[in-house]
Amino acid sequence: MTTMKTLEAPVRLDSVHKTYGSRENAVAALRGVTIDFPAGSFTAVMGPSGSGKSTLLHCAAGLDEPTSGTVTLVGTPLAGKSETELTELRRDHVAFVFQSFNLMPALNVEQNVMLPALLAGRTPDAAWVAQVIDRVGLSQRVKHRPGELSGGQQQRVAIARALAGKPAVTFADEPTGALDTETALEVLSLLRELANSGQTIVMVTHDPVAASFADNVLFLVDGSIVTQMAGPTVEQVAARLAQLGAQAKQARRQR
Repeated sequence: MTTMKTLEAPVRLDSVHKTYGSRENAVAALRGVTIDFPAGSFTAVMGPSGSGKSTLLHCAAGLDEPTSGTVTLVGTPLAGKSETELTELRRDHVAFVFQSFNLMPALNVEQNVMLPALLAGRTPDAAWVAQVIDRVGLSQRVKHRPGELSGGQQQRVAIARALAGKPAVTFADEPTGALDTETALEVLSLLRELANSGQTIVMVTHDPVAASFADNVLFLVDGSIVTQMAGPTVEQVAARLAQLGAQAKQARRQR
């Protein structure tokens, strides 16, 4: 399989294997994954349950260490880095958007968005923070705490927080999983905008509608990339997922 190769790719995995457990209890979560995520690209990662989607994302972000192979994040090979070095690298260049919003309940919208900069010892850019809060449609809610916001509004705070640090890469794990359809589409449109402005977005999702916002979809089965789809439509993604699910079921029956 050919993969897009670019020197500027902010995220690169080369022959990445990840095995949990040992000997007879060993489970291979990733099997020799090689892929580049170019600057300004929006990639959806899909596959049946247990296919290695979240493991791929965690290895790419330096949250989990591959058993073998190399991961390069914003030009930095992650092998041999201490936890402190990895934390600093992520803090300066990476943002995360998860299904759980991970907001501080005692802080208001503005304070939550500013928090990563404060934790990094930087003075938040107040004008930029106001701009990103406006961009996610929460200018009227800046003094509200998470408990006073809907789920969709909380997710938008999480995206504003990600935006505020001007990261090179945003990793999103099922970011619309807990949202209603209308709010999910708003969040996906925001992620699409981020990619259009030059950020690299890597999103794990099971939703064909979410995947249709991406430039490219990677389909994983049993820890391997089995196919890719450029310019995906909802119908194409749904059909491919159904096909892969049927193949996986048949393979399990034959074992």
